[in-house]
Order: sequence, then C-alpha cells, then structure tokens
Amino acid sequence: MFFKKKQEICTYDREHQRPVIRCSICTGEKVAGFQDTCTGRFREVMLIRTPDDLEAFRRLYAIGPEEIPTQY
Repeated sequence: MFFKKKQEICTYDREHQRPVIRCSICTGEKVAGFQDTCTGRFREVMLIRTPDDLEAFRRLYAIGPEEIPTQY
C-alpha cells in the first residue's frame, strides 16, 4: 500500500479530566470518555464493544497501560 492513514493522537486536558469507562448495569454497554474532575461531567468519546476498541481508545489519546476506572 502506498499511502497509510496517519495515526492521529487527540488530546484532552490531563489536569482537569481523567479517562473513565462507563458501563451500564442493565445492558453491559461500555462507553469510553473523560470525566471532569471539578464538575463530574462525563464526555462520551466512543463505544467499547471489544478489547480492540479499548486499545484503539488508548492509542488515540496516548493513554498508558494503567487501569482505566469503570463506573457503573
């Protein structure tokens, strides 16, 4: 292949936001996003269906191998 799609790295405010996975108790649906540490507001970024989706989220925002907390 001649042209590769560039890997984009998106940013987020590391001082005021933290990565979080929200999981529904009823359906088990998981959504990755960022929670504001001051207000507690959650901003959805992407739906997590497989472990590959979680890895894509980590790569997209350059999040290290540390555990991302899950909220129910």
